[in-house]
Amino acid sequence: MPLNITIIDYEMGNLKSIYKCLKHLNIEAKITDNPKLILDSDGVILPGVGAFGDAMMHLKEKNLIPIIKQLIKDNKPLFGVCLGLHLLYSKGYEMGEFEGLDIIQGEVIIFDNSKVDKIPQIGWNNVEFQNDKHFLIQGIPNNSYFYFVHSFYGIPKNKEQVVGLTKYGEIEFCSIVSKDNVFATQFHPEKSSKYGIQIYQNFVDFCKR
Repeated sequence: MPLNITIIDYEMGNLKSIYKCLKHLNIEAKITDNPKLILDSDGVILPGVGAFGDAMMHLKEKNLIPIIKQLIKDNKPLFGVCLGLHLLYSKGYEMGEFEGLDIIQGEVIIFDNSKVDKIPQIGWNNVEFQNDKHFLIQGIPNNSYFYFVHSFYGIPKNKEQVVGLTKYGEIEFCSIVSKDNVFATQFHPEKSSKYGIQIYQNFVDFCKR
């Protein structure tokens, strides 16, 4: 049986670039908002580009919030990317205050303009691994560089969930988070050359277990 990976389509994601990256790994992923297809997956990717509040509204309108919660209850691997990471948190403060999926306890806040060069952070930055045994970063050297585009960052309450840290200006933030079968990166692996591709390969390998 071929591996069944689904990319959730809620009209706010970098869907095609993730799809192409998985295709490079010989995975024919499905881009869909169909609840049954999502729940039947071996692994699911929650992408995201845009604003926190709009994203949660789209998920709610498509009735995908209970589907994501059910995925986690079923112990299916879920991988969030960029805004997809933000949505996993309890609350976000982008253009207002919005409830998130509350899978990762914590909140998403904007960079302090006085402590960084500019907002958003756009470009390559390194990630310092906090748990070098985590499956997602196997085969990747510590302090490797990945591609970031973001103005906000998440602060998990449980520091044991932090797999990677990145420093931007004077602010050190969580750039890889993990809780049970939920994993997420602040950076875009699909735009991060060979080590980003390796992260997707590691996720795919995990989904095969």
